[in-house]
Amino acid sequence: MVEIKHTNSEPSSRDILAASGISGDSSDDSKCRLIYSKSKVYVNPTAYARDNIPGFVALVKKEAAQPVYLLAWIPESLLNEKGKSEWDKFTKIEEHAVSDDEDEDVVLIDLPTQRPESYAFSVPLSSIYSLIVNPPSLSSWYGSIAINLVSGSTLPTLHFHDDESRSFTMPTKSPVDPRPMSYPPPPSENAPKSSTWGGEDLLAKLRSYCHLLRSCLQSNLYLVDPSREDIETHSTPLFSDDAVDDILAQSSYANSHSPIPAHRRPKPLSTSENSYSERSSILHRSLSPVSSPTASSSSSQARMALFQSFSHITRHATHAAQQILSHPLAKPIVPHLPDPVRSLINANGDLEWGSWVEKGGVGEFESARVYLARWARIVAEEGERARLREAHAIPASSTDVAEEDSSLGIFELLQSTSNLPRPKSSRCPKNPVNEKMWRSWFDADGSTKVRKEEMKREIFRRGVDPAIRQEVWPFLLGVHEWDTDATRRASDWEAKRQQYRDLKDEWWGVPEVFERQDVIEERHRIDVDCRRTDRTQPLFAQTTPVNEDTENEKGMHMRYSTISPQLGDIGAQAPTNDHIERLATILLTYNFYEKELGYVQGMSDLCAPVYVVMDGDEEMTFWCFVKIMERMKQNFLRDQSGMKKQLSTLQQLISVMDPELYRHLEKADGLNLFFCFRWILISFKREFSFEDVLRLWEVLWTDYYSTQFVLFVALAVLESHRDVILRYLVEFDEILKYCNELSMTIELDSTLAQAEVLFLSFSQLIADIDRRAAEEASSQVTPLRQRRSGSIGGSSSNAQAQTKPKRPIISEELRELLHAGQ
Repeated sequence: MVEIKHTNSEPSSRDILAASGISGDSSDDSKCRLIYSKSKVYVNPTAYARDNIPGFVALVKKEAAQPVYLLAWIPESLLNEKGKSEWDKFTKIEEHAVSDDEDEDVVLIDLPTQRPESYAFSVPLSSIYSLIVNPPSLSSWYGSIAINLVSGSTLPTLHFHDDESRSFTMPTKSPVDPRPMSYPPPPSENAPKSSTWGGEDLLAKLRSYCHLLRSCLQSNLYLVDPSREDIETHSTPLFSDDAVDDILAQSSYANSHSPIPAHRRPKPLSTSENSYSERSSILHRSLSPVSSPTASSSSSQARMALFQSFSHITRHATHAAQQILSHPLAKPIVPHLPDPVRSLINANGDLEWGSWVEKGGVGEFESARVYLARWARIVAEEGERARLREAHAIPASSTDVAEEDSSLGIFELLQSTSNLPRPKSSRCPKNPVNEKMWRSWFDADGSTKVRKEEMKREIFRRGVDPAIRQEVWPFLLGVHEWDTDATRRASDWEAKRQQYRDLKDEWWGVPEVFERQDVIEERHRIDVDCRRTDRTQPLFAQTTPVNEDTENEKGMHMRYSTISPQLGDIGAQAPTNDHIERLATILLTYNFYEKELGYVQGMSDLCAPVYVVMDGDEEMTFWCFVKIMERMKQNFLRDQSGMKKQLSTLQQLISVMDPELYRHLEKADGLNLFFCFRWILISFKREFSFEDVLRLWEVLWTDYYSTQFVLFVALAVLESHRDVILRYLVEFDEILKYCNELSMTIELDSTLAQAEVLFLSFSQLIADIDRRAAEEASSQVTPLRQRRSGSIGGSSSNAQAQTKPKRPIISEELRELLHAGQ
């Protein structure tokens, strides 16, 4: 084989060979077996046809303990120097294809003499990453194949002149009087007789020695022996970025009279590519591999036309399915439907597909984009679940760290100012802190044997077993002091119990307070919220009426959470029960405990889970709720200054960690981050299932990394869906609707793992920025004699300073994210 090294300043061939890991030493006395050959394959160094270099493309087997297969291109000029015998070997294999297993007619070739000016190459198939295949077309008469190496280098593009190649133009050989072959063979004037072209013939041969995967993202891209990640990325067909425009532009909607502004209506059919169309997305990496058959250019066009027709059918079918399945009579069958179908059911009537234009000023175009984004998310979630099921089915042979790292398969490490090492998540939620471990942290007298920081670290990493959650939470929240013994904690707790009774007695059984106008208003707000909070939980699901104690003086005012003391429900609200009334008691008592703040809508969402965990214990629920509100009081300030500050901090965090997403939100007028408001306000209470909310809150309460770790959880959710947002959603109302619909679809453990890696990446980034700033500051303190440099040196340094990339600006709000809890 031939491998040419350039000895002059031109780096192309030499760099390619070095990158492919193949030595150019021709002193090897072993010969190589020629398996496949095709003539008249050109390399075009310039745009002029006179400079085109003809040659042979070949597949070669290098014999060894582990045989190596190489793809090579050899110019005819090198074979001419070897003489007719060497030329005949290539033409023989071209005319009579041989199998690798055949021992007869073995053709061995020598390595031709190397030439610096030659474009010859030979690379192992294992060093080839992908092929760019362009079949013949009207604009390009000759098809071509470009070869990309794993190292990132690109070999010279091969152009297949089939009208000159003997394998395509020579007539069928007759056993009688065969035509003598001239040397070198002149170009034939016959038209190609094969139904395929030379590149397809080469691909067919390559499939015998490697796996070729045709990408669904780029039809002319073929991956050679792709990795699992490449298979997942390139095997998922997605709508193109102009799919919505194309579909709607062909419909009657594009020409209809609509209140939607012209700049937000469907655009006409276009072929321009979106800037995000070629990027590798979380959606691509999260799906299981799907085989993609190879097809010709004409069949691809026919398939795309068929898909366009299907898109119209799918749209109307989805509309009809939603209307049918959203009907009350269909509710019994809803639980038996597959998850993707169930997620599209419009049970609450929030979106009527038959009236897109009339609903809130959001037109059909925007709704279609949201629909595509939702569809992409559903497919990604199904693929991720399939991947996890497959991972669980395969016996684990690696360590816990490797297993945890695999759970981050959908996570994409963010860009930073330097190549910092990628952090790893330390979480292992499959082994929560159980009763045995918890007991081992205490001595016989109840005093603790481990530091508070260690307790928080383990709870952050592992979580808490639900069986001991009722005992652990008071320590985690600070209701019980950690560095005390059992006797001290018991006396402190008794004082807290008495304090709660005193607070409750300020209004319970006191008509002049209970029936005061401001208290009535608070009672009404609390009653409305409590009646609809977590009613699926067994404690709150009961509908038995409350029995009033008419013989007790205070029992006359047991209906403390309603405006009217009657047993009847207020209006059309859900019925109440004893536990709902006790929950309201706690919240109304907190209104007297925190008089300046009072009760604010959303507090019931924070108190109800604690009440369930504490199994209806009023006193413990109240004090745990007090500690939670000490952490989250800023969220409920009536001027919303606390929420504005947190959303502003999250905005700055996005700008530093993911500038591309920040710019997209800026264009979409989404930098207010209103779609994250509910997430942060009540710590994702509405976004996860009840059990996952408990596990999430345990992690947040540890303050192990940061007292504002919830912002990194929010960033992790956005990063998990960033590619869908970038690809499909271009308006603020679309992003808002999409993020609101993420409720109950987010996977908790992977999100927390991503949030941890995001925080560690952020802390590394801050440390790196500070280090660079310190180095620059120290370098500016130079001796006086160095300041006398001439104007040339000064201008050079100024030019370097101007070309130096700017570091992100780290505000005090961002630095506060690095503060952990005490």
